[in-house]
Parts: sequence; C-alpha cells; structure tokens
Amino acid sequence: MRRAHLLALSAAAAALAAGQAGAAPRRSAPQAVAPLSIDDILDADRVACAAPAAATVAGRDAAAQETAPAPAEVQETAPPPADEGPLDGRRRPGRVETFPERIEQTNPGAVRAPPPEAFPTDELPVPDRWRLAGALGVTKPRWYDPYNQNFLKGDLPIKGTEGWFLSINAISDTVVEPRSFPIPVSVQTTSRPGSVDIFGRDSSLVLAQTFIAAASVIKGSTAFKPPELEFRVALAFQDNYVDVPEKRVLYVEPSRKTHRNDAFIGVQEVFVDYHLRNVSERYDFDSLRVGIQPFSTEFRGFLFQDNQLGVRLFGNRDNNRFQYNLAAFRRIEKDTNSGLNDITQDLRKDYVFVASVYRQDLPLPGLTSQVMIAYNRNREGGEIQVDKNGFPVRPALIGNLRGRDYDVTYLGYNADGRIGRVNLTASAFLALGEDRNSIFTGRKAKIRSFFLAAEPSMDFDWVRVRLSGLYASGDKNPYDNKERGFDAISENPQFAGSDTSYWIRQTIPFAGGGRVIAINGRNGILNSLRSSKDEGQSNFNNPGTVVLGAGADFDVLPELRVTTNINHISFANTTIVQTLRQEGSIPKSLGWDASVSTIYRPKMTQNIVLRASAAAFDPGKGFNDLFANSPGHKRYYSVLLNAVLSF
Repeated sequence: MRRAHLLALSAAAAALAAGQAGAAPRRSAPQAVAPLSIDDILDADRVACAAPAAATVAGRDAAAQETAPAPAEVQETAPPPADEGPLDGRRRPGRVETFPERIEQTNPGAVRAPPPEAFPTDELPVPDRWRLAGALGVTKPRWYDPYNQNFLKGDLPIKGTEGWFLSINAISDTVVEPRSFPIPVSVQTTSRPGSVDIFGRDSSLVLAQTFIAAASVIKGSTAFKPPELEFRVALAFQDNYVDVPEKRVLYVEPSRKTHRNDAFIGVQEVFVDYHLRNVSERYDFDSLRVGIQPFSTEFRGFLFQDNQLGVRLFGNRDNNRFQYNLAAFRRIEKDTNSGLNDITQDLRKDYVFVASVYRQDLPLPGLTSQVMIAYNRNREGGEIQVDKNGFPVRPALIGNLRGRDYDVTYLGYNADGRIGRVNLTASAFLALGEDRNSIFTGRKAKIRSFFLAAEPSMDFDWVRVRLSGLYASGDKNPYDNKERGFDAISENPQFAGSDTSYWIRQTIPFAGGGRVIAINGRNGILNSLRSSKDEGQSNFNNPGTVVLGAGADFDVLPELRVTTNINHISFANTTIVQTLRQEGSIPKSLGWDASVSTIYRPKMTQNIVLRASAAAFDPGKGFNDLFANSPGHKRYYSVLLNAVLSF
C-alpha cells in the first residue's frame, strides 16, 4: 500500500507539471521498479507534499518565460490484457485436474524450544489444574450452581487431598397419573351395595413423589481416564397416594378403604468400583464392581434391567470398540407399593448370571452388536410370599397353585446403531430351560420360547419417523411337556412409546382365570400372566405378545420434543387364556394403543425435565371378550404428568 501510494503521487505530480507546460504524455513499456528504502519513502513523502505548491509557482511564471525547457517525458505503465492467464500460483475456479508437487518443509535454521533447565527454578508447573480456572478468575465456584465449577459435583478435589473427589446428586421426581382400567368386583366386595356388575367403575388416581439422594467418593483424575476407585450410595424416598373406586384393589381385606397413602425408603445403590488396570495408552481397562448396582442386559431393557445386589467384572479393548460384562446377581425383595429395594427382607432365592460382549461397527460401520448369555436360577418353589397389601405373590394363584423351581438360559443377540440413513434397534432371544412344576400338569416341562423385536427409524431434518415390531412366542398346548411362552426376568422396555404407552404403563388384571394375576405388568410389555413383575416368578405358560406400531418424534424446539405413537396389541396364541377362562374361543386382538407426549427442557439440559402425556386404549375383540366394560366406558385412558428436577 505504501509503495503504491508513492508511485501514484509521483505520477500525479509529473502529469500536472507536464500539463502546465503543454507537453503530451507518451506511453512506454512497463519499467521495473526498484525496491524503496525507508529513507526513500520519507523523501518521497516530502516531495509529494511539496508538489502542489511547486506546480502553482510554475503556473504563475509560465507567461513570463518565453523559452522554457521541455519537461521530461512521463512513462506510464500499461495494464496487462484482461484475458491473459492467471498469475503464478493461482488457478481459475473449477475442478482440479492436476495437483502440484508435495511441499516438504524442512524449516532450516529453526530455533528449538528451550530445555526445562532454561526456566527459572522457582517457577514450577501447577499440578492442581482444577483450581487454576478459579485462581485466574475465569470461574466463580458456588456450591448451589451446577453449571460452573462446584465442589459438590466433583469439579474440585476434596480439600486437603490429592485426587479424591466428591460428587453429590439429588433428584426430585413428581408423578400425577389419572387413569382407567377394568376393575373386577363382586357383590361381597363392591363399594356400591346392590351392584351385580362383574366389572365396576374404572377410573383411579395415582400421586407419587420420589426423592433420590446419591453421593460418590472418587479417586482419580476424573477427566481423561477412568477413576481408580469409587464408593457410591444412593437412597430413594417415595410417598405415594392411590385412590380407586372399588374394594379389594388396594388391600385384600374388603373392610379397608379404597384409597391408600404409603411411604418407603429404598436402598438403590451401594457399591465399590475398583479399577483393576489399564491395558492400553488409550485407557482401555478392567474394573470390578461389588454391591447393589444398576445393570441392564441389553440396549432397551427387554430381559433384565434393575438395581440388584451383585458382582460385575467389566471393561473394554481396542479403543473402547470392544466391551464385555461378566456379572452375577442375587435379587432383592421389592417394596410392593413403591417398587424400591427392601433390604429389611431376606434375599430372594433368585439368581441371575450374565456374560455379554459388545463390538462397535459390526457387521457394518455405525452398528454396534452384542451377543449375550444369561442364566436365571430360581429356587422359590417351597416358599409362600405375601405382599405388603396382603395378596399372595409366590406361588402365583394360577393353575394348580403350587410353588415352582426353574432354570432358564437366555441366548441373545442385540444391535443398536444405524445402517446408512436408517437407525435400528433390534433384539432376539431364545429361552431354553426346565420348569420343575408346570402350573397345568404339576410335572417337569421343558422351556422352549423365543422373542424378537425391532425398531427402525429415519430422520428427516427435525422429524424422526419409526416403526415398531415385537413378537414373543406363546404356549399352544398347556398339557404337554413344553412351555413355549416367552417371559423375561425383570423387564423395563424402552420401546414403542415406553411408559407413555397405555399398555406398557398400566396393569390389566386377568379376572376369571386366576386370582391377583395380571395380563401384563406395570412398565412391562409382555403378556406373561404373572402375579407381580417385581415380586413374582417368571411364567412360561402364557399366551405370548404381538406388537405392531408406528410413531414419530418432532423436535419442535431445542427445548421441546413431541412424540406420537400408535400400537396394535394382541396375543400370539390364546390357548392358555381359553384354558384358564374355560372358554371355547377368544380372539387374539387386544386393541389399539395411541399416545402423544411432550418433553420440555427449559434450560436444554437434564436438570429440569417436564413431561406430559396422554394415551387412549381402544379395546379389540379379544379384550372385549375378557372384560365387560361398564356402561359408557368403551375406551380407557392414561394421563401422565411428570416433573424431574436434578442437581
């Protein structure tokens, strides 16, 4: 810029002088311009500033001078033609056909970084990098602020220690749930004397407030590698209120009220996690966890998802692309009304052993595959277990009403990820084992059942469209030596709408075929005819389950998601139901389940999550055959209002 400015000033001064003298400028070939020094630039500035004054003086004296010497000819630089080729090192826009040679930069004469001994000995690196940001004033730690550095969230080490951290979590979970479902009654137990309906009024209300407090003490860096040691405790307190319109729904005694308020404290987590070793520079590791801990056998919780007492050896390899689990659990009794762990009761004689392997990008990039084997050993055949409200749960009051022991091995394959643009979750299980006392024959029976589920989906900008399909085999002959109905250990499926679905959220009683038996369990999708998902035993004499559905997620705002689902529910085989109800034929169709839900996160984090959902169930022919609806109640509903606050 400076050089161009000087050339322009020089050319303008020469042209002005030539114009005053009457000489026409003449073009010539471009001349090379010598580099300018600092002194040349300063001199040129002084000449440029003096040029207008000199031109004015020359103009006044031009008339008096008859013979003036001819001024020097001005040479101008002609611009190059516009269509000539590009400059060196530049190219025209378009596809590159040839590429320049690779440049090897040797950087001769470069100065190396100074050695450590070149620095002053009184200045040392700061090993406590966690407090560095606060010392510089970048952050202002506050104990009540989870979004900045916080001692209670494990951002800063415990005072007076090196590498020990404290992490505290607090969760408030509020549920308001109006609902309706068929409630069986009789003349002796109805709350309306004189009523002879088999099924009474169906509306009820559930209110539940749960507080969860958890604390972890962790040793390690907590940032770029797994912790070396962790101690964790999590307690849950729930206060729940239920109001129903009929007797003997909440309590076994007809004299008790039709509403109940109950509170309970459960121990959900108490474990030690010891980091055995790192096996690579990328911190692939082996760890051992002992105590009450959360565990899921696969991606969607179809088979076993719970907080149970156990030992787990787990780790990874190949930059976390290969993961494994070896686990053994002994199940804890659950509180009847809250579903929380009740450690005041004896442990159940129900054992679960799991071995699983995960591999990323198998068989296709973007898809994670898991193969697993799970073994469930139950020895509760000689026990009688009555729940908190007085209802028998083991053995189940179905069939011959006798206790059962069983051994079941589950072989499974699960996949989660994507294939091209299609997101995919899929599961397949084969159940093999032996029931020591079939509920129909009282003899030993082989367990031979299977389960298939898949949920493909595709994203279109802010919309995800998905399909859902599930098939759990049903028993077709109750009196042979095989049980073909599939049942899980403790399911909690995140599938087909999850707990916003009517069929998954609500428990439908199986009236007339057993006592205190449900077709399905709360937060369960299988039609397993169990007394309780939490306290009962698995039952492989069941009619099976078929679910076909579709849904869509709409990310309306970064804070707001709307989800819709519609599912058709049916039995896989109705022979078991017909035998228990002593009916000649029962259609397979149970009905249509439609739901819509919203999830609102005002801060775009998980600290505040507000959910609202509504579901309607339109009974099919099979459901209407099993249940006589009250007049005017041809459809059932479920509303869920949920607020989760986390710290």
